[in-house]
Amino acid sequence: MVEASDYLPGWRLRNAAASSHPSLGPPVDRVPPRRGGHGCSTPCENPPVNTAAIAKAAQKLKPIVRETPLEHSARHSQALQQPVYLKREDIQIGRSYKVRGAYNFISSLTEEQRSRGVVAASAGNHAQGVAFACRRLRTRGTIYLPSSTPRQKRERIADIGGRWIEQVIIGSIFDDTQRAALAHAQEHGGVFVPAFDDAAIVAGQGTVAVEIMQQLTAPIDTIVVPVGGAGLLAGVATWVNERSPLTRIVAVEPAGARSLAAALAAGAPVQLTSVDSFVDGAAVAKVGNIPFEAVKDLPIHLVSVPEGALCTEMLELYQTEGIIAEPAGALATAALKRLPFTPSGPVVCIVSGGNNDVSRYSDILERSLVYEGLRHYFLVTFPQQPGALRHFLDDVLIDGEDIVLFEYAKKTSRESGPALVGIDLPARDHLQGLLERMDASPLVIEKIAPHSEIFRFLL
Repeated sequence: MVEASDYLPGWRLRNAAASSHPSLGPPVDRVPPRRGGHGCSTPCENPPVNTAAIAKAAQKLKPIVRETPLEHSARHSQALQQPVYLKREDIQIGRSYKVRGAYNFISSLTEEQRSRGVVAASAGNHAQGVAFACRRLRTRGTIYLPSSTPRQKRERIADIGGRWIEQVIIGSIFDDTQRAALAHAQEHGGVFVPAFDDAAIVAGQGTVAVEIMQQLTAPIDTIVVPVGGAGLLAGVATWVNERSPLTRIVAVEPAGARSLAAALAAGAPVQLTSVDSFVDGAAVAKVGNIPFEAVKDLPIHLVSVPEGALCTEMLELYQTEGIIAEPAGALATAALKRLPFTPSGPVVCIVSGGNNDVSRYSDILERSLVYEGLRHYFLVTFPQQPGALRHFLDDVLIDGEDIVLFEYAKKTSRESGPALVGIDLPARDHLQGLLERMDASPLVIEKIAPHSEIFRFLL
């Protein structure tokens, strides 16, 4: 085990199972008690999210889920000049932290409630967490999946849940799928298991923070948390704000799905008009009401990561650390280059999930290269005469500049034909020289701007 003392004096890791931690002591809630809350048929005295519930969930989950390792990242530590650790929830049961909340929720139901079965809507990690909990607790579960769910994920859910799970494929988009799941729960009396908007779910996710503070004995400067519906953030922030108030929390959203930023700006959760679905594990149009209430007044730093930068980090995690992270799972480490402050102590990044189809890596590589300025696309009109392509290869391109795509778009006349040409550069600063050689060429060449309509149409 790598000790933090190798990097800064007096800091070291310890095994959570081998020692206690003051973070598990009696909680002192700073939030004034209020009545109501999820799962209560009568008014509850505790607020919906509190450290007592998280501590109780931690004890319940201890023999059930894996205590995932806190691994030192040499790459990020060198770049940040502070010890950086990765909380490896990508190797949790179901390859995601989601099993924590799902199990805590379902196990908190009464025998009568469980006898009616549970219902969930999910296309990925939440479904696997629910499937595991149902099998372990011998509870019937019906999981609604959108028709776009890959067969690999459906088979994985079936393997985890076994005979205790029934899958229903319905709806082309998730909103339609969730509406069908809610209607099923209402019609048949089943208990709906939310993905994030529930106090028991949040408490389960908050156990990630309990483990982090057990595993790292030094005062933690920063914990970086990926955000979708904000259930994980709410649990982690609630625990850390009370047990380690000097630790800073950074919440990271994908640039194409900034639902928490929108909620904080509006003062309440709001529905985004559009969401980029690439970061599927965090592509949430509206954060949960309960998570929002838990975090809205806490001192949380909010940042966003563009899609291309996220793809670059996914590749780096795979090539350097050997971690196959899903897009949402790479959000925290991708945000390290965008922190709004300079950490002065250990930083922990939560790698939230590893359910990534390896077939996506060609698309991930493409998006990374475009974002880093190493891949560019052009429409080149070649005259239909001998030597035109040779001129392009000899006089426009130089050593190290490689054609990765060449397709004739259409043939409008016998005299000329436009081609779609993709070019990889050895470095970003080579672009200016390439453009100058193109301008000097007699060929008609048009650069296709990334994210333009024609770029999306052609590529």
